[in-house]
Amino acid sequence: MRAGTIVGFAMTVWFSTLWAQAPQARDPLATRGGWELGLQAAAYRYEEPKFALWKGNRVGATGSYTMLWPQYVYSRIEMRYSYGALDYTGSGTLSGVPDHLYELRAIIGQDFRAGRVIWSPYVGVAYRQLYDDLRGTSSTGARGYRRKSEYWYLPAGVTLRLPLGAEWILAPQIEYDAFANGRQRSYLADAGLGFSDVVNRQERGYGARAQLMLERRRWSFGLWAQYWKIKDSDIQPIGFGFVGLEPANNTRESGIELRYRF
Repeated sequence: MRAGTIVGFAMTVWFSTLWAQAPQARDPLATRGGWELGLQAAAYRYEEPKFALWKGNRVGATGSYTMLWPQYVYSRIEMRYSYGALDYTGSGTLSGVPDHLYELRAIIGQDFRAGRVIWSPYVGVAYRQLYDDLRGTSSTGARGYRRKSEYWYLPAGVTLRLPLGAEWILAPQIEYDAFANGRQRSYLADAGLGFSDVVNRQERGYGARAQLMLERRRWSFGLWAQYWKIKDSDIQPIGFGFVGLEPANNTRESGIELRYRF
């Protein structure tokens, strides 16, 4: 039998076993199901040490749908869009650089009670895309170009849910993001120097994120932070005997978020 057939059969047996369990009242502290929409504001900093720096503020929106299964298993689809008009420092300076960030995640986890606390480990798969438009002329007269960065990664983390009284819940979360693969597309033709567009592959790096949310009934709000550290990419020709490389970089982002569940 093929591996895919075996996995599919195992998943079918597992879900059938879950549904066969007798229904029970759900723990009020457990993960909540349904749709959730949110608004974000964040400070952002992307740096290629000794080469370039992008920094500024961002605003964005989030959305998710959580499905609840028997035995306190849950699955969730998460979406995020964020926009920033960033300040660039590198080959000169440039202000108001449009920067778009998209993220799509799918996770599965399970709730476990330990005394008065619920802890919920989870794993998943995720895709992140960053697109910035550096076209224009910097303070030194250099012309910029567009860039599109894509990450595929595997998140693994845990969320805790602690009752505070008066229906308030404290929900800290910590996550490690195993970097699976990356691709950086640089539209060098925009600079008008005769170089061709180039796609560099990124294979080494990692990410991490943390958040601290307060929940009450359908509302939640709190603080969050994300970090990425990516190593040098491969090297690709760009024309005239030159080569292009996406240098090692790191990203820091932190902010606040307000969510509503319905």
